[in-house]
Amino acid sequence: MEKLVNRFMMGKDNTTKILLKLLVIILLSAPGALLKGQERVPVIDYSYPDEYVIGDITVSGVRFLDPNAIVGISGLRKYSRISVPGESITQAVEKLWSQGLFSDIRITVTERRADTLFLDIFLGERPRISSVNYYGTKKSETDDITEKVNLLAGSQVTDHVVSKTKRIIEEYFVEKGFLNTVVRIVQKDDPDSPNSIMLNIHIDKNDRVKISDILFHGNEQFSDRRLRREMKNTKKRNLNFFKSSKYIEDKYAEDKKSLVTFYNETGYRDFEILNDTVYPVEEDRVVMELELEEGIQYYFRDITWTGNSIYPKEFLSQVLNIEKGDIFNTTLLEERIRIDEDAVSSLYLDNGYLFSDMTPVITAIDGDSVDIEVRIFEGEQANLNNVIIRGNTRTNEHVVRRELYTLPGDLFSKDKIMRSARQIAVLGHFDPEKINPIPLQNPMEGTVDLEYNLEEKANDQFEISGGWGAGMLVGTIGVRFNNFAMKNFFKGSEWRPYPSGDGQSLSIRAQSNGRVYQSYNLSFMEPWLGGTKPNTFSVSLYRSLMTNGRKVDEDGRQSMIIDGASIGLGKRLEWPDDYFSLFTEVSYQRYSLTNYNVYSFLFKNGNSNLLSLTTRLTRFSAGPNLIYPMGGSTFNISLQATPPYSVISGNDFSDVSDQEKYKWIEFHKWEFKGEYYYRVFEQSKFVFNTRVAFGYLGHYNKDIGPSPFENFYLGGDGMTGYSFYGRDVIALRGYENGSLTPLIDNVPSGNVYSKLTFELRYPFSLNPQATIYGLMFLEAGNSWYELKDYNPFKMNRSAGIGIRANLPMFGLLGIDWGYGFDAVPGRPDANGHQFHFVMGQQF
Repeated sequence: MEKLVNRFMMGKDNTTKILLKLLVIILLSAPGALLKGQERVPVIDYSYPDEYVIGDITVSGVRFLDPNAIVGISGLRKYSRISVPGESITQAVEKLWSQGLFSDIRITVTERRADTLFLDIFLGERPRISSVNYYGTKKSETDDITEKVNLLAGSQVTDHVVSKTKRIIEEYFVEKGFLNTVVRIVQKDDPDSPNSIMLNIHIDKNDRVKISDILFHGNEQFSDRRLRREMKNTKKRNLNFFKSSKYIEDKYAEDKKSLVTFYNETGYRDFEILNDTVYPVEEDRVVMELELEEGIQYYFRDITWTGNSIYPKEFLSQVLNIEKGDIFNTTLLEERIRIDEDAVSSLYLDNGYLFSDMTPVITAIDGDSVDIEVRIFEGEQANLNNVIIRGNTRTNEHVVRRELYTLPGDLFSKDKIMRSARQIAVLGHFDPEKINPIPLQNPMEGTVDLEYNLEEKANDQFEISGGWGAGMLVGTIGVRFNNFAMKNFFKGSEWRPYPSGDGQSLSIRAQSNGRVYQSYNLSFMEPWLGGTKPNTFSVSLYRSLMTNGRKVDEDGRQSMIIDGASIGLGKRLEWPDDYFSLFTEVSYQRYSLTNYNVYSFLFKNGNSNLLSLTTRLTRFSAGPNLIYPMGGSTFNISLQATPPYSVISGNDFSDVSDQEKYKWIEFHKWEFKGEYYYRVFEQSKFVFNTRVAFGYLGHYNKDIGPSPFENFYLGGDGMTGYSFYGRDVIALRGYENGSLTPLIDNVPSGNVYSKLTFELRYPFSLNPQATIYGLMFLEAGNSWYELKDYNPFKMNRSAGIGIRANLPMFGLLGIDWGYGFDAVPGRPDANGHQFHFVMGQQF
């Protein structure tokens, strides 16, 4: 090389020679430098794939993600063999990209040692949200949108997130009628946080798009107005503020289906919407036009049955209750075959044929007449195998099980399942809206398991109230445990907070006005005495004390003490049906007076006794929700009577003192009450409630006359204040308390009463924690001193509105406004506008 350089420089000047030598030195040193660089940066010939071992994998470019998780997602593994180039690297990039978390992904070779490669995964993280700001919305709208889009600070911003957010916001406002909503999402770098952005969402709702008109073409059988009524969600603009006129595409599609259903249910089975269009007439107004083809109206002709061997065809047709010539209606046909409580399928389901099936088939269409054949598969009868109860977290299982009409081994019966569900609801321990019996079929064995899914609810009650009676304010406090377990009373471990689970009822109540008046009441009820039959047992003890305010050992003390006790037995009857029950009670009261003249009583010193026997026959089928029944009825007739002491003694009571006359109180008291609940529309929650009541208090001896005890006190809110005589307080709204009770010697003396009530109810909430419903009422009633004065056509009338709220701890509370139409003689202010506060169920 040196000889070649010397020969090349011969004849050159010195400067040229120096420059050429420098160039040679550079050229001679360059290959070494290039070689040294090749040792630091691996060179791989991608034209010739080769296999390598992965020596290690590093991750760069990320701050918030776990490198080990990223390597795991890539699918690349340390010490595994890969081909370069090959599918492994490509698939790793695709897997990482599919996460939607990165804006840049590069996998490079950082070092090569023979057949071993060291890889680096570089990731460019997408920016994260530091804050979300909304512009152009109200606070309530912002709160709703924030909940729906769920954009959390610290989450990454992807194209999918942005488009999804925009779509959710647009749909939210479209549902409100803002069809022209424009959503613009601006991403702005957050100067206080690197790799973070502020998401500014600008919303321009524009004007709400409303429906200017709905036009129909081709409708000859029904007017435009009638058809518009069937479009429940799509309303023409009008002056009714309760009907929305906004245009919502999804609701419009639903209403078109409703229109088809309406025509089909009125016999027009060929009905079609040939064309429909929606076009703007103003910027915020649209018109809808629908072109209809009604077709002809069809009628049922012959309905035949095949496959039936258990019930004759004539009986099936009678139960179906669709006559030849009725308007053809497939919805009605389906309801009468399968859905209604008295549907044809119920005949089979109530008799064990759980696996039966019925299929109506059109066999012929002749002009406007349609023939139907109902094809029946009866199958085999199914027996109940296991009856399972779930959800009774507080109530003991035997309390539920003893109410069931469905027992293992019995034939399957839809009617008995429904009755069992009602009986469970009547217990009051479970949410009636959540009682859900589920048949678990096993066709191979011909059996079915029945599972009752329940949800416990609180039904204990705490009472605190005030009332006015006998010229004083009386405070009341009480508690009622409706799921008590007396057998665990002495087990300390069961007091959580009290022994519960056996369905017994324990009530403790106290009333007081300080020293002047005190009253204490304790009662207990066992609904299944002995545990094997639904025979009720009840017992109660009570004491009331009235004084002039002086202490026991103080001179001039006046007092009246009323002690009482009662014991009752009830039995569920099987005839006329098992909704009937008979209850009998014996009660005793003793009145002890010492110089008592604080309030007017029959006498000042001495004792009076009241021993009576009460018998009550009741039929109760209302429910299943006891607070808001939607069907059924309640009727009861009762007689409370004392022995006819005056007749037995044979004494003359025409000229004796009150102390002698009322030493043993005597009367006979008759009452009838009836109540009926009817759902106004089949699928609605409007309930019409009708109540009728009559009462008569009679006497054995005309010399003694009507008893001052147990009479009727009519008018007002029906809330009980204090009374010596145990009178029945009857509400009649729109009038002052007691204003419709006749006065004899200035003493309320209602011995006959009659009352009629109509209520229309609607529930705002059926939640067992707060059942709330509103009502409108018409009411009429009156009371009389003697039976001969009774006139059912001379009643005091009223009307009004009210609201009720049932809170588990306090029971039913309410307020009514009533207007009494008829004047009350001698009491000019007793009728007219009246507000009434209500506690508890009233008749």
